[in-house]
Amino acid sequence: MPASSSAAALRDQIFAANRATGRIALSVAAKHGLSRRARVHEAGSLRVRFPNSHNEGALDAVIVNTAGGMTGGDRFELDFELDAGARLSVTTAAAEKIYRSLGPDTNVGVKLTIADGAALAWLPQETILFDQVRLRRTIDVELVGDAQLLLAEAIVFGRTAMGETLSFGHLFDRWRVRLDGTLIFAETTRIDGGIAEQLAARATAAGGAAIAGILKTPGDETAVAAVNAMQQNFNGEVGASAWNGLALVRLVARDGAALRHDLAAIVSAWSNAPLPRLWLN
Repeated sequence: MPASSSAAALRDQIFAANRATGRIALSVAAKHGLSRRARVHEAGSLRVRFPNSHNEGALDAVIVNTAGGMTGGDRFELDFELDAGARLSVTTAAAEKIYRSLGPDTNVGVKLTIADGAALAWLPQETILFDQVRLRRTIDVELVGDAQLLLAEAIVFGRTAMGETLSFGHLFDRWRVRLDGTLIFAETTRIDGGIAEQLAARATAAGGAAIAGILKTPGDETAVAAVNAMQQNFNGEVGASAWNGLALVRLVARDGAALRHDLAAIVSAWSNAPLPRLWLN
């Protein structure tokens, strides 16, 4: 092997050895009206903690990334499973930061399995993208029977509170939701190259720097009406719709603070449980 090829291979090995990995596999079971951990597996830099909950009958979980953020070449997996009748609310200890990449993607895979009669509120804090980021995220949800899901994900392009902007990067974000094996929701967001220029376009974000989606199933026009009734109080642009037994809200805001204000209002209206306390810090 030529010396240059050998040196390149060594650099690749060193790079791979210094990348962060993490995995959480959690299953939750219901017994005597209470939801409890049935199995918890943690690996790498991901941890899950269970603070005292004021949400009767439900279990609260907080995801912690001890790596302090993610960057190119990192790989993280989250696998959450709810047995029949279980209730779980999930958030993160802080906003997740995705730093610049020298080439490889940051890979995040989320798998959520919700049995008949179970209810999951997936409510992580914002994901903050830094300039020259490369993020590839997939969210796969399997629902059974009368399972309930409230899923909210927010992305902020740059630390807007510090005056930072995201000019270039790559974002691939794919959601797939199935009910009893049938695909009921599919969405893929891809923004590549000059992100700031694309966000400035009216059809994308009209100059906003923060976007989010909230999916509720089952959901109907009543859920949409609850969102529309709050339109005068939103700080950003909010649109809601319902079809085929699910409801979806899309949000665009000028910065992360404005987005969180609107997210909190909608999640509170759509959930029977209080907001995660970490959202209020």
